[in-house]
Amino acid sequence: MVSDAISEHGAKSDFWQGVRLSMPVVVASAPFAVLFGALAVDNGLSVFEAFLMSALIFGGASQMVGIELFGQHVAPWLIVLSIFAVNFRHVLYSAGISRRIAHWPVVSQALGFFILTDPQFAVAEARAQSGETVGFAWYLGLGLPVYIFWVIESALGAVFGKLIPDTHALGIDFLLPIYFLGLVMGFRKRPLWLPVVVASACASIIAYKTIGSPWHVSIGAIAGVLLAVILPPHHSGVKIRP
Repeated sequence: MVSDAISEHGAKSDFWQGVRLSMPVVVASAPFAVLFGALAVDNGLSVFEAFLMSALIFGGASQMVGIELFGQHVAPWLIVLSIFAVNFRHVLYSAGISRRIAHWPVVSQALGFFILTDPQFAVAEARAQSGETVGFAWYLGLGLPVYIFWVIESALGAVFGKLIPDTHALGIDFLLPIYFLGLVMGFRKRPLWLPVVVASACASIIAYKTIGSPWHVSIGAIAGVLLAVILPPHHSGVKIRP
């Protein structure tokens, strides 16, 4: 019983540690969640439909793409393909994070993949690389607040959208890119970090200018992955002489 109590206390501590780490993401994503709700209603969705879309899809960029294409007489398969293009990076995230959570039960893994976001992957990967275990309680504490607040704030944006000022004019929409930049910089000591980031950024910019959104997101990610595969592996200062 003592070991069970210690285990339960440790799980609670891990959960709240994850919750504390989630707060910057909650704050940074709030304007986008509210903006999505407002735009969804402007594009013909009901408040409930906007709420349901956030609850089921839980993907900011893909939700924005979806509402822009709804009602424009675009073929359904093209809408699905566009959303897949935006979210393709999550296929790569899932492949990367799966080895960190392989010790979880299957149901827990399924929930973990559902609440997986860009910052969720980055923080979990950083934790694993520091030698710590990515436990379910910690991971849930990191991801669950982001999900809950995203859904609630989307609904609030749908209800009170007409009262929301222009986020671009206020500069609020710049919070999330700054946060993502911080996450990317957190991996700067990893081998091949700079060439991979430069290749991904250049490919994304070129794709944005030539092909357009949302394809630049996936193209940039794929370019970074391909360069990492092509470049020779990094050896930490040990040279083998013939």
